[in-house]
Amino acid sequence: MTQNVFEELQRYVDFRADDGEALRALHPRVQAHFERIADVFYRRILEHPEARKALEGGERQVGHLKVTLQDWMDSLLLGPWDAAYFERRCRIGRVHVRISLPQHYMFGAMNLLRQALTDVLESSLREQPDEAARLRRALGKILDLELAIMLHTYREDLLAQAARAERLATFGQLVGSIGHELRNPLGVIETSLFILKGRPAAQEDPRVAKHLERIGEQVDVANHIVTSLLDMIRARPLTHAPVRLEEVWTSALGAVVPPARVRVSARGLEALPPLRGDPVQLLQVFVNLLDNAVQALGDAAGEVRLEAALAESGAREVWLVLEDSGPGLEPAIRARVFEPLMTTRARGLGLGLALVRRILERHGGGIEHAPREGGLGGARFVLRLPLPPEAS
Repeated sequence: MTQNVFEELQRYVDFRADDGEALRALHPRVQAHFERIADVFYRRILEHPEARKALEGGERQVGHLKVTLQDWMDSLLLGPWDAAYFERRCRIGRVHVRISLPQHYMFGAMNLLRQALTDVLESSLREQPDEAARLRRALGKILDLELAIMLHTYREDLLAQAARAERLATFGQLVGSIGHELRNPLGVIETSLFILKGRPAAQEDPRVAKHLERIGEQVDVANHIVTSLLDMIRARPLTHAPVRLEEVWTSALGAVVPPARVRVSARGLEALPPLRGDPVQLLQVFVNLLDNAVQALGDAAGEVRLEAALAESGAREVWLVLEDSGPGLEPAIRARVFEPLMTTRARGLGLGLALVRRILERHGGGIEHAPREGGLGGARFVLRLPLPPEAS
């Protein structure tokens, strides 16, 4: 969904500057009721068995979510209703997709909020029917916009997921067939290479030994490519062990070893509680992302920075932001950066980011490319990983 769509929606519901003024005038009349409205909102969810299933984190997370809902009502009425506002609302739709929230609950939730805010509005303006009508119209417009944005983003993400699943299925069939077929000739080459290395000619002639060594290195490269392709399509069982991301990051730095011209920094990892996950596969996530960031800098000096924190949205998850000072991604590449075989490198295979997303999603998390002003200026990826139930 683009900013142009948001502007079109504003025109469609006839949301104007005077509606913004009306919403700001409404805010002080209803702000004192936000806490009560949030209590009613989540009590209704907890009383409904099916709606309660979609509640991330269960009852113990409700306290955080109530605060988040109050912040949402604040920004709903105060704005500004700009690109940043629009993007925040889009993220809500994406969260609904991630937790598989049925769309009809969105309508029910929005109606509950509409009714609660309207009741307060009308109660405070009984003696001013014209003013009440003006504020009620503005409230209806912004709530319609909210629902339209969430539903549109929800639909876009569902369609993208379906298209991605279809591409992966086709890709998997092809890779599965080719990968297993290539294992046989590679095995034959390895066996023959072992035999040749034991012959006198290989030990007496340095040139023969050198070329046999080269053949062995290229066989290893080919085997690595086949393994990467097969890893992309098969669901290796996850271990669920306690994981400290600070230790995983340290291991990744040992595996990639950035050159001296690249400054790598990390902040916030030590403060994170232990997660539960597969340390080997999470190490692969960090190694792939760190290697991509270092490669993006090329021969130039630069910086790679990782920042970690608990989610600000009230969700029980950890956010990791990895960014570099490289040239960044072209707009045409951004939309497909997580697709298999999509690469900007001359000799890249294009499986790294696709595999990163697959691993994170299997852990109940996710990743997105989310550039912002004021960062390092290059590629910027935001990773999400869930907190275990016992973490705070």
